[in-house]
Amino acid sequence: MKLLIVEDERELSDSIVSFLCREDYLCEQAFSFAEAAMKVELYEYDCILLDLMLPGGNGLDVLRKIKSTSPQTGVIIVSAKDSLDDKVAGLKIGADDYLAKPFHLPELSMRIFALLRRKCFTNSNTLQNGPISIDLLGKVVSVGTVTLDLTKTEYELLLFLIENRRRVVSKSALAEHLSGDMADMMNDFNFVYAHIKNLKAKMADVGMADCIKTYYGTGYKWAIES
Repeated sequence: MKLLIVEDERELSDSIVSFLCREDYLCEQAFSFAEAAMKVELYEYDCILLDLMLPGGNGLDVLRKIKSTSPQTGVIIVSAKDSLDDKVAGLKIGADDYLAKPFHLPELSMRIFALLRRKCFTNSNTLQNGPISIDLLGKVVSVGTVTLDLTKTEYELLLFLIENRRRVVSKSALAEHLSGDMADMMNDFNFVYAHIKNLKAKMADVGMADCIKTYYGTGYKWAIES
């Protein structure tokens, strides 16, 4: 899952990123209003942690931009401005949650997990798709009684494909999801092809050879609808 941390206090931002990266999230940072506005316009995120007090502008204006361009993106306001007016304004615009500073990082992690679970996986800790069962907390994937030995990237790739199972996912979208804004600096999609190939092979080993459909020149689609 890809996150954007919009926070001008660099030490706090770095602490959040360090903690969440250990939780296997892919994290990017923005330290000003202009940087946040640019990133939310160019890239897609599963969840955005948004401070309200930003150099150069108001975080609520960033929130308005997020909800106008990517309404499906989860937003948690993280701010020292613990007034009722700010909380109500953010929630009315479309924020999903509000966490006042100071806060404990494990609580932030659980708020993120709960938000993503509600938005993507119908409020359950287990995602079931045909014979595939994914423990979202433990990050364990099983097919029947067999537990798959997936790398972190293969797990994220599988989850992203299932989450977007009703559409063809482009190679560029996969590259961006797996590597963040580093995708802009890549000359080809060889690393996407490699991860897709490895994931297909591991799924084939447990009788799921046809679960990922390739649309040549376009991208990939998860073939199990249920």
